[in-house]
Amino acid sequence: MLKGLGGLGDMAKMMKAAQEMQEKLAQMQQDLARLTVTGESGAGLVKVTATAKGEVTSLDIDPSILVASEKQVVEDLILAAIHDAQARAQVAAQRETQRLAESMGLPPGMNLPV
Repeated sequence: MLKGLGGLGDMAKMMKAAQEMQEKLAQMQQDLARLTVTGESGAGLVKVTATAKGEVTSLDIDPSILVASEKQVVEDLILAAIHDAQARAQVAAQRETQRLAESMGLPPGMNLPV
């Protein structure tokens, strides 16, 4: 199509590849917003669900721990569950980023801007 234009053909090819990469990154961002992980603490007494982007979407607390004298313990369990969900979200995001990088033929360890 662009034969005889020298480096312009290569430039057009690079621009198209960059546009495709941008589209794939945008799709991955949408996928990460839909992918959920669940963190927990206290052997499952507190559960937090978050997106792979780290946005907390729900909290589930076993009623057996809702005792006024145990307020500090409940708060600590909630924070621990949130941290667990965030850590799992980060792992899920890294896994999806790596999968996308591999599908695009990028070398291992190359970080994509997510």
